[in-house]
Formats: sequence, structure tokens, C-alpha cells
Amino acid sequence: MHRLACILALGCTASALAAPAPWFVWRSKLDGREHCAQTSPGQGWERVRGPYRDLRCSQPVSPPTAPPGLR
Repeated sequence: MHRLACILALGCTASALAAPAPWFVWRSKLDGREHCAQTSPGQGWERVRGPYRDLRCSQPVSPPTAPPGLR
């Protein structure tokens, strides 16, 4: 029973560290149009900028910070 409680506690802490997927600017190889998306719109697109925090690709993701004990 104690082992199960430990496993459940670890599972909860792992999900607490999850973050939303970043957004990127994708450019069409066909006509050069740009599109903001989290994943590639298809084979005819290449990633050109990012990552961003929002769906308009206007807020860059800030660099990760190290925990206080690892600085």
C-alpha cells in the first residue's frame, strides 16, 4: 500500500511540471506565406522562427532558469 502511495505521488509531481507546447512560425515552400502553429502544417512547410508562448507568435519563450541549488 505504501509503495502505491509513493507511485501516485510521483505521478502527480511529474504532471505538475508539464507545460504547454511552444508555437513556431512556419513558412510555405510554395508561396512564402507564414503561419503560426504548434506543429508542422504539412510537408510543404518549414519552421523559420520560434519558440513562442502564444498563438500569434508574438511572445517569445523566455529561457529556462536553473533551480536555486544548480546555479
